[in-house]
Amino acid sequence: MSTDRNVQPKPGLDAEERSAKVAVTLFPLLVLAGGAIALLTPETFSGFSKAINPLLMIIMFGMGLTLTLPDFALVVRKPLPVLLGVVAQYVIMPLLGLGISMLLQLPPALAAGVILVGCAPGGTASNVVTYLAKGDVALSVTMTSISTLLAPIFTPLLTLWLAGQYLPVDAGSMAKSIVQIVLIPVVLGLVLRVLLPRVVAKVLPALPWVSVIAITGVVLIVVAGSAAAIFSAGLLILLAVILHNAGGIALGYGTAKLFKQPIATRRTMAIEVGMQNSGLASGLAKTYFTPEAALPGAVFSVWHNLSGAVIAAIWRRSSAKNAEREAAEAELAAK
Repeated sequence: MSTDRNVQPKPGLDAEERSAKVAVTLFPLLVLAGGAIALLTPETFSGFSKAINPLLMIIMFGMGLTLTLPDFALVVRKPLPVLLGVVAQYVIMPLLGLGISMLLQLPPALAAGVILVGCAPGGTASNVVTYLAKGDVALSVTMTSISTLLAPIFTPLLTLWLAGQYLPVDAGSMAKSIVQIVLIPVVLGLVLRVLLPRVVAKVLPALPWVSVIAITGVVLIVVAGSAAAIFSAGLLILLAVILHNAGGIALGYGTAKLFKQPIATRRTMAIEVGMQNSGLASGLAKTYFTPEAALPGAVFSVWHNLSGAVIAAIWRRSSAKNAEREAAEAELAAK
């Protein structure tokens, strides 16, 4: 599954929540280790490129298993933040990707890869990071779900528009691939959750680890297929990814603040916009562009989880301090 989960902010962590928290914390370390192994022995994994799409389908099926129909009710109850988040997702990140590619004068393959990361839906660990950051988890689940379901339309169209100047883009075939890789597995998972809720509930704690293993596998294959390109342009790719992720977080937060949304919503939008489904972007780039174009997505998979963990820790500490201050003020006022 994805490490995305419908976590309710409540005291104490149940088995699923504990599992997801550990998985999302260890995830960057495992991906870093996998990437290092792939760089040292690329020939070991370079022949597994056909496994990328099945691995992505497993991740998306797992995401569907974590969803329930009430997750989509927020679209009716709180349409403004959901609309803001989804629009920001498909406006800020694609345009940022184009701007960074132009600013750094990236080679065509890398520019197309960075833009494709920006055109992908919300990231697969965003719900857990939102929970850890004391954000609005229900809103995060809804934003991730809606952006993912819209991906077959917006990802290929935006990629054609913005990345078409760098490399040829077969938007029609890409849309079909996204339907197969994303839409169908997510819907199947959702349906299975509705039909067999008790069975699914028993496997939920294991799903974050399935996602971690699958995404690590995608990174292994992508890195192994482009080891030479990493050695020649690794720092440039890393710089592009850091700028892309940081810009998305800052502009996502700023957009919510501009529309006078509460702090929890601002944090959620920052995380949702800044964290991309970079595994999907890597798979699509390797299929429709070149192995080098898949590298930004692989690097993004590592970086956005590292940055997400850091910002979640900072915001969680900030919330704890605010709660302590408010409690102290209330105690003084009562005397």
